[in-house]
Amino acid sequence: MHEKKLQGMRVAILVTDDFEQAELAEPKKALEQAGATTSIVSPKAGQVQGMNHDVKADTFKVDLTLDQANPNNFDAVMLPGGALNADALRVVPKAKEFVKSINEADKPIAVICHAPWLLVSAGLTKGRTMTSYHTIQDDVRNSGAHWVDQEMVRDRNWVSSRSPKDLPAFNPAMVALFAEHHSRHPVG
Repeated sequence: MHEKKLQGMRVAILVTDDFEQAELAEPKKALEQAGATTSIVSPKAGQVQGMNHDVKADTFKVDLTLDQANPNNFDAVMLPGGALNADALRVVPKAKEFVKSINEADKPIAVICHAPWLLVSAGLTKGRTMTSYHTIQDDVRNSGAHWVDQEMVRDRNWVSSRSPKDLPAFNPAMVALFAEHHSRHPVG
């Protein structure tokens, strides 16, 4: 039923504790159904804690630590939100280096909710058009980006959405963006 248009594509899902679980689990499933191989990459080893808003949810196994993960070994990055996750990740130098490297290689990046904070802190947002969770729109605007209130925004190699409510628009837009890149840069 699902065309495997992302077959062979390697996607890093960059998170730390207290991410919004739906924003990791649902995009991960959409990517894997399209044929991608996903890896949960985190500053810490072991497990990362998911949240359903402000309530602890499931834990997820970390596949690679940021120290182990080489951005050159990935074709794209997906950043789930969750305020605590995004706020913690944005001050991790290796996380900023990772997204900078992905972006400089013109590889696709998908961000949702509070996740744009990492792109802001990495100095990547100036001149970009994007959306985010409404509470961080000032941060996004102050970083030089054009912030819009839409369920999904596509700007070159980025796709962004506001919250878990936007996942029905975000997931297909992410898969489409990643597939376009994958068709131009086949793996292997």
